[in-house]
Amino acid sequence: MKLDNKKIFQTLNPNKVWVPVLIGLGIVFAMFYLDPSITADSLKGVFDASIPWLFFAILVLFFRDFGYVYRIREITDRHLTWTRAIYVIILWEFASAVTPSVVGGTAVAIFILNKEGIKMGKAIAFVMVTAILDNLFFVIGAPIILFFAKGNIFPDSKLLETQMENSLQAIFWVSYSLYAGYSLVMALALFFRPRVFKWVLIKIFTIKFLRKWKHDAQEYGDQIIEASRQLTGKNYRYWVKIIFATIFIWTSRYLMLNALISAFVPLTWEQEIIVFARQVIMWIVMMISPTPGSSGTAEFFYAQFFTQFLGSYTFVTSIVWRLFSYYPYLILGAIFLPRWIRQVFFKKKQALEEE
Repeated sequence: MKLDNKKIFQTLNPNKVWVPVLIGLGIVFAMFYLDPSITADSLKGVFDASIPWLFFAILVLFFRDFGYVYRIREITDRHLTWTRAIYVIILWEFASAVTPSVVGGTAVAIFILNKEGIKMGKAIAFVMVTAILDNLFFVIGAPIILFFAKGNIFPDSKLLETQMENSLQAIFWVSYSLYAGYSLVMALALFFRPRVFKWVLIKIFTIKFLRKWKHDAQEYGDQIIEASRQLTGKNYRYWVKIIFATIFIWTSRYLMLNALISAFVPLTWEQEIIVFARQVIMWIVMMISPTPGSSGTAEFFYAQFFTQFLGSYTFVTSIVWRLFSYYPYLILGAIFLPRWIRQVFFKKKQALEEE
C-alpha cells in the first residue's frame, strides 16, 4: 500500500482546527438566534451542574482514552510504549476530528503506525482490526441496548417529525444493515477467506462500469491477504484483551453523556438506559455527517434527542458535551502534531546521519 504523504499532511494540518470550530459555533449561534426559548439566562444554567457528576463525566472520558491507548498497545503486541501509544491515539483522534465522519482517519492511522516503526502490512492489519471491533460492538450491542430501552429510542421531536417523518428510523435501520453486512464481510475476509475475498472483489470490478477501479480493488485484496497473514496465530488472550478493551471504550464513551445529563437533571434507571440507547442512534447519524467531526450535525441532533430530559438545560449541555468530547482533541492534536513530526522525521533523520 502506498500512502500519499502530501494528502496525509493536508489532513494532519493544525490550521484545519478552525473549520469544525467555525461550523460548530455557527450552528450554536443559529440555534441561539432562531430558538426563542434560548436566552442569555440559558447559559447561566451551567452553574446549576452537580460537581460530582461533572467530575464523573470527565473521569469516564479519561477511561475511554485510556482504553484507546491500552487497546492500541495490545493490538500492536506492545510494540508501542505508553508514550508512543498516547501520541498515536491523540493524532488518530485529531485526524477523525478534522475530517468528515463518513471519511474517517483510517489512512492517517495507518500512516502514523507505519512511522512509529510498524511495518505497513501490520499497520493495515491493526487498523482494520480496530475498525471491525468498533463496528461489531455496534452491530452486536445495538439490539441488546435497544431491547432494554423498550423501543423508546427515537426522539419525540416535532422538528424531526416535520422534516424527516419516519426517515430517521429508516436511516438507522439501513445504516445498521450496511454496518452489519460490512462487518460480517470484512471479518470473514480478514480471518477466514482473504483469497476468496480478493477473487470475488476482482470479479466484481471486471464489470464494465467498474473496470477503471479494478487495479485499486486488486491492491485492496492484496492488503487484506497481507493483513490476514499478520494476524494469523494470535492466541485467545490477545483477542480477549482487545475485545474487552473495545467494550470498555464504547461503554465509557456513552456513559460520559449519561453522567453529563445527570449533572443537570435527575434521571431514573429507565431514563438512563434510554439516554444510553439514543446515543447509538446519534452515533449513526453523526457517522454519515459530511462535516468535519460531525460539527454542526452533532449539536443540532443533540437538541432533538435529549431535550425531552433536559428541558431548558439542553442548549448549555450541548456546548459542554462538545467541549468535553470533541474540542480537546482538536487542541491536543494541534499541540502534539509538531512534536510528533520532529520526533518521527527530524530526530530519526539526525540519528541516521550521525551513524
